Amino acid sequence: MIPVEEARARILEVLSPTGAETVPLAEAWGRILAAPLAARLTQPPADVSAMDGYALRAADGGLGAVLRVIGSAPAGHPFAGSIGSGEAIRIFTGGLLPDGADAILLQEDATADSDKVTVNEAVQPARWIRRRGLDFTAGDTLLQAGRKLTARDVGLAAASNHPWLSVHRRPRIAILATGDEIVLPGEPLPPGGIVSSNAHALSALVRAAGAEPMVLPIAGDSENAIAQAAAAARGADLLVTTGGASVGEHDLVQQALGPQGFSLDFWKIAMRPGKPLIWGRLGQTPLLGLPGNPVSALVCGVLFLCPAIARLAGLPAAPLPFQPAVLGAALTANDKREDYLRAGVHRDAGGTLVVTPAPRQDSSMLRILAGSDALLKRAPLAAALPAGAVVEVLLLSDFGV
Repeated sequence: MIPVEEARARILEVLSPTGAETVPLAEAWGRILAAPLAARLTQPPADVSAMDGYALRAADGGLGAVLRVIGSAPAGHPFAGSIGSGEAIRIFTGGLLPDGADAILLQEDATADSDKVTVNEAVQPARWIRRRGLDFTAGDTLLQAGRKLTARDVGLAAASNHPWLSVHRRPRIAILATGDEIVLPGEPLPPGGIVSSNAHALSALVRAAGAEPMVLPIAGDSENAIAQAAAAARGADLLVTTGGASVGEHDLVQQALGPQGFSLDFWKIAMRPGKPLIWGRLGQTPLLGLPGNPVSALVCGVLFLCPAIARLAGLPAAPLPFQPAVLGAALTANDKREDYLRAGVHRDAGGTLVVTPAPRQDSSMLRILAGSDALLKRAPLAAALPAGAVVEVLLLSDFGV
């Protein structure tokens, strides 16, 4: 068995980002830039007023001065002439500064009377003026490749005149559930059968991670059925299987796919839940084999599938977003496997994150996972801990679980 961190590193080191595609700006949120974003114009394109008021020459803006108003400059309607001595124009936020003006008199610092304006507060040169290129100039690199686009980034791309963006294609993730005992929700249950939840849960997780799920038909417990089902995933960026990864007579994924070109990197991880995890390659398609127990499958999805999707989508490899929390209940000592306990969290009166593990941690109990807020990480051979001790947690909301 290999450690969790080594397993994640070995998965990420062989994955490469998908190719680029061009999408409309309106569809770019959450996508990963495939190329640097450079400004296509200068913003603002000329000197503009930062406030409503009057544009004038600073030399004419002394306290008590009376100026003649010769025109106006609303945003989008520049004043065509220039300002001379003793003159001003009415200007509004975003209006272009007319020739000859080098200061703004705020409207609350002025008294207007017909075509005259009186200065009630002396102006200062350049104050309340946004100079040309204050935000950016044409050719500036505004965003780097590999950035996950936020709403702020989309706004910046729009302001820099980009109607289309080059982003990495969403990874296509094929999901194959295996087992004679599982049926789809709503189908009649055979004797000894169970409803399949893994494919649906993993499909939702894949979507939350920004990829496109391809749910394949359930494959029965035969080498031929598994091989035929897996063949449909040849065009995927990653094949994820659930079940068939352990050591029983009906755990057939490896032996079924071996003749189809499957090569194994590692199998079995020193963790709970999720020890029987497979990583390898089926021809040119990376393959991640998750356990069949539904909690194990989802926990491994958080720890391994989500980072793999992020890498395929164009993001650099990054540590998982663990954060500190205080134990709300004592923990016994751990064994030799890294443990991920399902737990609830809340913030105490002082704002400290408090985590309390569920009393039962069986890897078949989806109800407990659904009622949890976090995975509490325990190192191998960790000592018993009292309530109040500091531990590390992953918030499930960060992954859409």
